Amino acid sequence: MTAYDLARGLHILAVIAWMAGLLFLPRLYAYDAEQNAKPEPLRGEMQALLRTWQTRLLRIILNPAMILAWAFGLWLIHIDVAARGWSFLAEPWMITKLGGVFLLSGWHGFLAAQRRRIAAGTSKHSGKFWRVTNEIPFLLAIVMVLSVTTEWRFG
Repeated sequence: MTAYDLARGLHILAVIAWMAGLLFLPRLYAYDAEQNAKPEPLRGEMQALLRTWQTRLLRIILNPAMILAWAFGLWLIHIDVAARGWSFLAEPWMITKLGGVFLLSGWHGFLAAQRRRIAAGTSKHSGKFWRVTNEIPFLLAIVMVLSVTTEWRFG
């Protein structure tokens, strides 16, 4: 096993955990938003439970997984730069992958900010909004995985 193999395997595991959290958290937000239509005794208990899950998901899974995905990804880049030089970073497939990583990181930040708004009762988003946007990470993952596995180029 090489350092590259280890870094790649750890990167994939971290991304799987990160993606799982990014796909599940908006679903929890949707369930939370839908509690507003219920009477108070039921709504309060369920929202408290959902908000505990939201916080734990972010702190225990999402945040560490994102940090590890970035760390192992940077390790992979370091290994590739040592072997190939910096030029591969300008390849269309790598630009696409890195663009996706920045978009996923931004989405992660948006979700974290929304958790604070939901906890404060100031979120304006509906359950429908969260169900529709729930697909964003998966769509980005499709583009990123295909760009890396095919190393597509223009022309």
